[in-house]
Amino acid sequence: MNRIKTKIKMLAVSRGMTLKNLAIKLSELKGEEYSYSSLLGKLNRESLSLKEAEEIAQILDYRLEFVDKN
Repeated sequence: MNRIKTKIKMLAVSRGMTLKNLAIKLSELKGEEYSYSSLLGKLNRESLSLKEAEEIAQILDYRLEFVDKN
C-alpha cells in the first residue's frame, strides 16, 4: 500500500481538491510546470522530496512537523 499517495489524496479531498488541482497549485506556487502525471508518478514511486511535501502541506493549509517519538 502506498501510504504517501493515500495520505496526500485524503488530505486533498478533505480540502475539496483533486490531485489534478493540487498539481496546478504546485505549478502556481513554484512558478514552473508541475503536471498531474509528474505528481502522480512521484506519489506512486514514493519519491516526493521534503521540499515538495512542505509545498503540498502549505497549499492544503497544513504544516509538516517532526515529533520526538519519546
